[in-house]
Amino acid sequence: MSGPGSDRTGTERAREVLPGTPSPLGAVWDGTGTNFALWSSGAQAVDLCLFDADGTEHRHRLEETTHQVWHGRVPGVGPGQRYGYRVHGPYDPGAGQRYNPAKLLLDPYARAVDGDVSLHSSLFGYVGDSVDGSACDEQDSAPYVPRGVVVHDPFPWDGDRPLRTPWSDTVIYEVHVKGATAAHPDVPAHLRGTYAGLAHPAFVEHLQSLGVSAVELLPVHQFVSEPHLLRRGLTNYWGYNTLGYFAPHAAYSASGSGGGQVVEFKTMVKELHAAGIEVILDVVYNHTAEGDHTGPTLSFKGIDNAGYYRLDGGNRGRYTDYTGCGNTLDVRRPAVLALLMDSLRYWVTEMHVDGFRFDLASALARSMHDVDRLSAFFDVVHQDPVVSQVKLIAEPWDVGPGGYQVGNFPPPWTEWNGKYRDTVRDVWSGAHVGVRDLAYRLTGSSDLYRSDGRRPFASINFVTAHDGFTMSDLVTYEHKRNEANGEDNRDGESHNRNWNCGVEGPTVDPDVTALRARQVRNHLATLLLSTGVPMLTAGDELGRTQQGNNNAYCQDNEVSWMDWKDVDDDLRAFVTELIRLRRGSPVLRQEAFFEGHEIPGSGGTRDLAWFAPDGGQLTTQDWFDTGLQTVGMYLDGRGIRHRDEHGRPVVDDSYLVQLHAGPAPVTVELPGPPWADGYELVVSTEYPTGTPPETAIIAPGTVEVPSRCVWLLRVLRRP
Repeated sequence: MSGPGSDRTGTERAREVLPGTPSPLGAVWDGTGTNFALWSSGAQAVDLCLFDADGTEHRHRLEETTHQVWHGRVPGVGPGQRYGYRVHGPYDPGAGQRYNPAKLLLDPYARAVDGDVSLHSSLFGYVGDSVDGSACDEQDSAPYVPRGVVVHDPFPWDGDRPLRTPWSDTVIYEVHVKGATAAHPDVPAHLRGTYAGLAHPAFVEHLQSLGVSAVELLPVHQFVSEPHLLRRGLTNYWGYNTLGYFAPHAAYSASGSGGGQVVEFKTMVKELHAAGIEVILDVVYNHTAEGDHTGPTLSFKGIDNAGYYRLDGGNRGRYTDYTGCGNTLDVRRPAVLALLMDSLRYWVTEMHVDGFRFDLASALARSMHDVDRLSAFFDVVHQDPVVSQVKLIAEPWDVGPGGYQVGNFPPPWTEWNGKYRDTVRDVWSGAHVGVRDLAYRLTGSSDLYRSDGRRPFASINFVTAHDGFTMSDLVTYEHKRNEANGEDNRDGESHNRNWNCGVEGPTVDPDVTALRARQVRNHLATLLLSTGVPMLTAGDELGRTQQGNNNAYCQDNEVSWMDWKDVDDDLRAFVTELIRLRRGSPVLRQEAFFEGHEIPGSGGTRDLAWFAPDGGQLTTQDWFDTGLQTVGMYLDGRGIRHRDEHGRPVVDDSYLVQLHAGPAPVTVELPGPPWADGYELVVSTEYPTGTPPETAIIAPGTVEVPSRCVWLLRVLRRP
């Protein structure tokens, strides 16, 4: 292998490098050759490195530069060609400059990536323990880092179009590509844990039977594992450590890493769309896999460190870290903002995805230090004719000062509603928080999203997510059990804000087991009967456990994978029925906030009303009574008209949702006329599948509601 910056003889001198064009960035094949273009504002020279099948490297100096873009066209180079860059310039970390031609760099615009990171000292731009980075490491990193792949993909979409499922009809299923099918017995072994596995009928049929409308995939952009994990013999399983924002993660491909991963990803999207299921990507534009000043030099650091990252103003050898991951991409800079928007448009236009969930989105919205609703990021997204039309979900926090921004993202953004999660967990934990905050969460969180013109679907409601306990573990473990992560159980959220029967961990006690199962149903019933957009975590409907690990980011094994053998069929039936009821009843998935208005011709009922256990409507004192653990939410559907499957107009059902979080049964008074002439108990969480063993018609008046229970009562009216 040639030394840093050297120019080899032979093939590379015989191959002509033409000027090419500065746009588009990346590697683009035109049928007879490939144009390469790389942005770097401070480079002094750039070498394009092409690799033969046996790994032999050929370097070609890009002589042309236009507006800080280095470019050249190489005839005869086509799809499948592996490539990278070496960028020459000053190495002065204290000034924010980390150019080092000894390091092979991945093209930020690479459409496919081959290979992975192998832990070796050459990955780092500095020598040994030189924490200040002043001594430049001249070891060649090429044998230990991934390479870009030239891709040409005339994919047969066959008329595939965006599904554009209305937000109010959306039920999201958060799932990991590998974890979904890695242990699925009905998926062929060679397809398990891949894009093809996710699109296999065995898994797609599960999604369809469950009734979800969208999958939200944990990161599928090409990512690598952090050095500290590799040193412990672990890997980054979740994927929040992105290296390539245009490339589908190659390890999830059953088709190899020479470009086949692109075709396989598109095929997955096409198959899911054919099944009526949208594809939303969890994207990590807030930081990259290169970490802090001690991290590896894999791409951005060596291309233009000061151009891509937010550097500490007091010490440009360090990074401003709003993410807790070592660095923060500087979206204030035009080239970085362009990278982000080019990537988003690519995944919409070329890969046909339906939306994005932005990890630590507050970090993207920081203009100087504060989170800014008028930041360039928001402006560009809002004005973009492609990106503004898909589903946009913010994780509305980061780890920096003032980073918790739930309710503060502008239209057309929706948000992971962390307040919803916390409130629902508090209520079912038995904490004395009252019902005032719960009422807001059940009805779309108008206190958070109404003032700027957003609607209830701005609230992405969830109780669990990939990060934290599973639903089963939430009611089973009082303390996290993360020892397998190798961090002495210091990682992960320390406080489980839930009630777990006072018994820690697995048990054979049938009473405890039954109570835990009911608590799982209570959380899921609350979620699926709330106004807003529900998000289920994959496996929660099956009773999946992580044995108490609430931060399984590095557990690429049975701890994290969906368990298809030990399945709770009753729980799956319970969730399926609730989603079916939700999809069939517009009043359970309101497009607009409830107003509390009287329904014309109803005799005095309102579209939304709240009832105390004594049958009277909640008083001001009730709203502020932190000891109140029982509430009835009345939803009148007579103001909502829709059509059945035959196109005939139908008046929607009305419901009373009776929620009781107390540890003992409670006597409640069900309201009579004009609210109802009777009720049908449709769902009760006291039963394993939620369905009463026989039709239960209940007259208005006194009735006993079991402890820790949710009832869904359909309102009956005389003709």
